[in-house]
Amino acid sequence: MKVFVAGATGALGRQLVPMLVADGHEVTGMTRSPEKRDLIRELGAEPAVADALDPEAVARVVAEAEPEVVVHELTSIDASSFSRSLDKMFATTNRLRTEGTDHLLAAARAVGARRFIAQSFAGWAFERTGGMVKTEEDPVETHPPKSISRTVGGLNHVERAVSGADGIEGLALRYGGFYGPGTSLAPGAIHTEMVRRRKFPIVGDGAGVWSFCHIDDAASATVAAIERGAPGVYNVCDDEPAAVRVWLPVLAAALGAPPPRHVPAWLARPLIGAQGMVMMTTARGMSNDKAKRELGWAPAYPTWREGFREIAGGDRKAA
Repeated sequence: MKVFVAGATGALGRQLVPMLVADGHEVTGMTRSPEKRDLIRELGAEPAVADALDPEAVARVVAEAEPEVVVHELTSIDASSFSRSLDKMFATTNRLRTEGTDHLLAAARAVGARRFIAQSFAGWAFERTGGMVKTEEDPVETHPPKSISRTVGGLNHVERAVSGADGIEGLALRYGGFYGPGTSLAPGAIHTEMVRRRKFPIVGDGAGVWSFCHIDDAASATVAAIERGAPGVYNVCDDEPAAVRVWLPVLAAALGAPPPRHVPAWLARPLIGAQGMVMMTTARGMSNDKAKRELGWAPAYPTWREGFREIAGGDRKAA
């Protein structure tokens, strides 16, 4: 098939494009930066340069590629600019998830593409009521902390616009927290270093549940969604949702770092804000049963325990 990947040079795109090429697909990779053309060619795809926030430019490059499937993996996140207001940190990504989604969907429909796959995220997607592990049928957050309201709104827009799109098969993949090559949780990366230096504490009871997804597994699930599965939303993560108080000490031990500090909730709240408290104490994880069943996919890293050992090995080599 002809596949158009927007965001081909991001952490996920760099894993996805070679997988698609290996499966025999003809891939066009979109980037905003002309200097990344050669990288896209090295990945095995034909480069297309366009700003996703420019609807005419997007329409042009999609029309030139004539894809059967359009994949939206556009983000612009600078993990080094961490802020208590994730809306500020994700400002450009939020536009890519609203305006960028609409531009790509319109371009895909205009060329008669039959399928559209888009990136969503589950780190703060669900209402914090009931059980700690959620399915696609469970309600999503409608009253998030103010500091993340636009970010949650952007994710909700992606999921509604794509899964409910007329005239095209739309699938939104709700990925778990990424780790592995090119992510913030990789050898030498910012969050790995925070754990090594004991700057990533367990806050309060550490009961917030996280679902992880190795970047390779995110890419393989995306390939599966390109090739099969009914329109809708899919949770894409490993098999072991875990509370912060469970996974963080395991990661620290794998890295050879001291155990994480424990910080009382009252002391941490002014520093990490309302959303940080959610992630540490009340966040919900998710089940991947639907993706396994309907996409015929399974993670190569069934648990973060295996993946963290890989990160630790790479971290020691980089040291």
